[in-house]
Amino acid sequence: MKNNNRIASIDIFRALTMFLMIFVNDLWTLSDIPEWLGHAKAAEDRMGLSDWVFPGFLFIVGLSIPFDIRARKKKGASKLEIFWHIIKRSFALIVMGFFMVNFENINGDLLPFSKYFWEILMAIAIVLIWNIYPNHKAFNKIPEWIMQVLGIAILIFIGIIYKSGTEDNPTWLTPHWWGILGIIGWAYLLTSTIFLLIGEKIIYTIIILLIFHALNALDFVNLFSWQPDINLMVSPSFHASVMSGVLASLLYLEFGKKGKTTLFLTFILIVAAISITYGFATRPEWGISKIRATPSWTTICAGISFIVFGILYVISDILKQTKWASFIAPAGTSTLTCYLVPYLYYPIIMLVGIFLPDFLKTGYVGIIKSLFFAYLIIFITGMLGKIHIKLKV
Repeated sequence: MKNNNRIASIDIFRALTMFLMIFVNDLWTLSDIPEWLGHAKAAEDRMGLSDWVFPGFLFIVGLSIPFDIRARKKKGASKLEIFWHIIKRSFALIVMGFFMVNFENINGDLLPFSKYFWEILMAIAIVLIWNIYPNHKAFNKIPEWIMQVLGIAILIFIGIIYKSGTEDNPTWLTPHWWGILGIIGWAYLLTSTIFLLIGEKIIYTIIILLIFHALNALDFVNLFSWQPDINLMVSPSFHASVMSGVLASLLYLEFGKKGKTTLFLTFILIVAAISITYGFATRPEWGISKIRATPSWTTICAGISFIVFGILYVISDILKQTKWASFIAPAGTSTLTCYLVPYLYYPIIMLVGIFLPDFLKTGYVGIIKSLFFAYLIIFITGMLGKIHIKLKV
């Protein structure tokens, strides 16, 4: 799980988080499960496991940014070329997220065929456009650009026929919200661009991180009679989560990679403690809420992510214990593919009409079912990789 551009703990962290993301995204199929597993409601002052998973993944996005940009610079890429790569990657994620979000609001009665077939076409189009084709050819014969054009044509087609709303008042594709991939795209665009400009400077990174936290807090503090829209396409909370990951990587590059392990872990724990302390100190004012992206939720999740990263670093990079995570390895190396597979799995199951008995969807038996489902998705991802289906943006 290690190559020249990243450390083992990042891949394992990514794989574990993706495993948990698939797991918590399947909880909607269950009933009578512990409250702490699911999402807290907007009005509640608490967080469950599900409420940490997404900011944890944003943290990992930030962890990868310094390594990715370093690798591109070593290959001779200019800042302009790297910026163009950032734009293309962000655009791809935003487009995927845009279509996925609109599926949530689709009105199947207004379509010429089942909404589940629409979802399958969406997933196929994404694969055709963003798959990694060996030698730039599909099946060793078809040039990749033909597959990509076909994928774009499918997206255009399902976009044209898309309908939500009602028969009397139908609506077209619209960003109700940006979705998980879309939020990642916007947050990655801004944070990567800033990092490209300021470079690997820890002090500047901390300043930017504090600015994002301040903007997040400003969303909840009415200091002026008129207050500008500071959401930067998505909440500053998400940018702060990504920049926290950037800071963690820079601390590794400055201390951990140079053999100053104790110093590296000390700084990681200090930042984690500051984040969590700030989160609980501001909890009485804003509460802990993922739905509202409160500063308390943002910083507590960041603190947890710093701690998890530190623990995984000790286990996988210091003690060299990585085999325990091999069963989820595809989720760490083919993450986008892994995220997309359920968008094929669920609609196929619905179209075929395969439904599990209620006892397999209830309580702790249901939880075991969803854990197995998460592993199944990762296993399928690994199998798809063997037939050269692996997405990358």
